[in-house]
Amino acid sequence: MRAVLCKEFGPPEKLVVEELPSPAVGKGEARIEVHAASVNFPDLLIIQNKYQFKPPLPFSPGGEVAGVVREVGAGVTAVKPGDRVLATTMWGGFSEEVVVGEANVAPIPDGMDFVTASAFLMAYGTSHHALVDRAQLKAGETLCVLGAAGGVGLAAVEIGKVLGARVIACASADDKLEVCKEHGADAVVNYAREDLKERIKELTGGKGADVVYDPVGGPFSEAALRSTAWEGRFLVVGFAGGEIPRIPLNLVLLKGCQVVGVFWGSFIAREPERNRQNLAELLRWFEEKKIRPHVSETFPLERAKDALDAMAARRVKGKVVLVTGKS
Repeated sequence: MRAVLCKEFGPPEKLVVEELPSPAVGKGEARIEVHAASVNFPDLLIIQNKYQFKPPLPFSPGGEVAGVVREVGAGVTAVKPGDRVLATTMWGGFSEEVVVGEANVAPIPDGMDFVTASAFLMAYGTSHHALVDRAQLKAGETLCVLGAAGGVGLAAVEIGKVLGARVIACASADDKLEVCKEHGADAVVNYAREDLKERIKELTGGKGADVVYDPVGGPFSEAALRSTAWEGRFLVVGFAGGEIPRIPLNLVLLKGCQVVGVFWGSFIAREPERNRQNLAELLRWFEEKKIRPHVSETFPLERAKDALDAMAARRVKGKVVLVTGKS
């Protein structure tokens, strides 16, 4: 099988594509023939040795895939050979085959293609956990989403609308904000040329946002926290901007607000049953056409570095996906 390999930590240009033997299947595992693999920001971090999980070299990046089950190990009952599935892998997904534990595999619903399926789990799983479990977002509240044109950002925009919130999408370019509006955003803020704090106050009549969803970090986090309403919830989702902000804690005191951590990867390991319930709800919403992943571009497996370069340069709207040609 072909696989994209990280043999030394560094930028995407250091990745290579090589032939490897098919991975062995153990008890409780399934071997998946990968048809599509979504590209996510952690893939960029993990090849630079900047992620919290650090696999030994060499390894293949890629945290989520969609494909067909080809073999199952002893004790596997949730899927069988021939099933169309989506799966989370942590790493190893940028390859033609991958072995995944049974708990991390789910059937693809009818009407969902492999590319869409590969772009579904991480973005929507993260945003559902953030908005439902952690923020307990309620109908009628205002949700402000930073980095709203990215994969998790667009998922948050859509889920916010499903939950009945008024959604303010914030991004760095007008073309990105157009995509946000197409996915349901009620109002938009271009924080590259507008004052984020003042614009959010203006859009909320001076009250501020009940929930702020921040997967970006960097200089806009403090401005967004200052725009949070009394007893609001500020969700720390990630640091795609590259800088971990240092927030003045007096702001939390003065606003009576909460700063809430969101770590979906740890959640699915600690609370697998709740995660399965969340996924079932998300797949139902997809079937009801309430949510739909936005895939802006696909790349062949051999061009994984180009897909990651697009992610690093902030050119991606929604998700980009690698395809293996197996479909």
